[in-house]
Amino acid sequence: MTASTETLPVVVIGAGPIGLAAAARLIERDIEPLVLEAGPAAASAVRDWSHVRLFSTWSEVTDPAAEKLLAPTGWVKPDGAAYPSGGDWAELYLQPLADVLGERVRYDATVTGVSRSGRDRIVDADREAQPFVVHLTRADGSEERIFARAVIDASGTWSTPSPAGGSGLHALGERAASDRISYRVPDLKDAAVRARYAGRRTAVVGSGASAFTALAYLADLAKAQDGTSTHATWILRRGISGSTFGGGAADQLPARGALGLAAKAAVDGGYADAVTGFRTDSFERDTDGRLVLVGEDGRRLDPVDEVIVLTGFRPDLSFVNELRLGLDERLQAPTELAPLIDPNQHSCGTVYPHGAVELSHPEKDVYLAGMKSYGRAPTFLAMTGYEQVRSIAAALTGDQEAAERVELTLPETGVCGGAGLFDQPKAAEEANEGGCCSAPENLTIGAPAPSGGC
Repeated sequence: MTASTETLPVVVIGAGPIGLAAAARLIERDIEPLVLEAGPAAASAVRDWSHVRLFSTWSEVTDPAAEKLLAPTGWVKPDGAAYPSGGDWAELYLQPLADVLGERVRYDATVTGVSRSGRDRIVDADREAQPFVVHLTRADGSEERIFARAVIDASGTWSTPSPAGGSGLHALGERAASDRISYRVPDLKDAAVRARYAGRRTAVVGSGASAFTALAYLADLAKAQDGTSTHATWILRRGISGSTFGGGAADQLPARGALGLAAKAAVDGGYADAVTGFRTDSFERDTDGRLVLVGEDGRRLDPVDEVIVLTGFRPDLSFVNELRLGLDERLQAPTELAPLIDPNQHSCGTVYPHGAVELSHPEKDVYLAGMKSYGRAPTFLAMTGYEQVRSIAAALTGDQEAAERVELTLPETGVCGGAGLFDQPKAAEEANEGGCCSAPENLTIGAPAPSGGC
């Protein structure tokens, strides 16, 4: 890197929790950040699920360096034991943090490409001496080019939800049925959204925390006066096992454990039927226009009015395609990180703290951070991302000791990823005792399941 390159900013893609924390950590290290946010405000993705409550408390979702930047403004940290909603997180912490960063955050700036200046991914000659070049488009369609000394991609995965198809592709007819399919947890406090699901049959596809949340919301709607006849069909690609419902009362994040208990309660209470071992192959419509899900094994489910697909997310790598990234062929996560977060091994266990070493790529000084770094793995926690960017900022200043030091202890067991549900975690505390892999009692299943994992 040349002396002139070192005067350039570090471009951070995304003004979400991890992107803004990255900016705070860079400032702490006397490095100038420039945060590029595609949306019109900070935390645009978080605002899309503002109605959903996190399973982490305030003490676990704010970054220490960010708090130092906020302190002179008179900002008061919310009660550390309380559970914020996505809206709380955005309005009470993330937007104030972006405001403090001021002109270091640029909105309506969609990154369309990142490369080395004058070097496509093929060219070796003098590569590392060249700055990065970042192309972006503005809301009015105009284009711009920015040069950077390093790039931290914290754009997340929210914009690319995974489809319902069991093969990882959209099921046949899935796109054509888009008027009846949602890929987000519904906000049933919104009158229009509530009317969409009230009194109707809804299929919920997925087995993670978001699916648990949707099932609990639909069960609450079914109990309400305006929700009579509301019913859910819960579709799982695997069978039911003890780990399906997460850590329960044994989870060190109580609200996270409560999510699985809520899903179990929805089934036990008759508000949802579970169909297991079902991999969606196609969507068809019956004579009334309702959707019929057809499985790879030929099974045809009863017609439903709506489908909520919550099968995870995947990274959008299109705009970093000219960079030399080292990514795991399965998870699309950095090669060194992938074994630590592989859901085949860590579906209910600990993901070890990690930093710049595990996040490095063949292309020097480019990092995927936050949920983007996890690729298709659902095990991400905000505190993990904060540790990542602390380490990355240290590495960019050459402080290898700090970059390799671990300054985080993660909670163990439970649901791997997603958002929370309850204001009070008492539901977990009052539930039957049991660890991550103990079988829940009194589970009623609508279809027989093969034995298997989560």
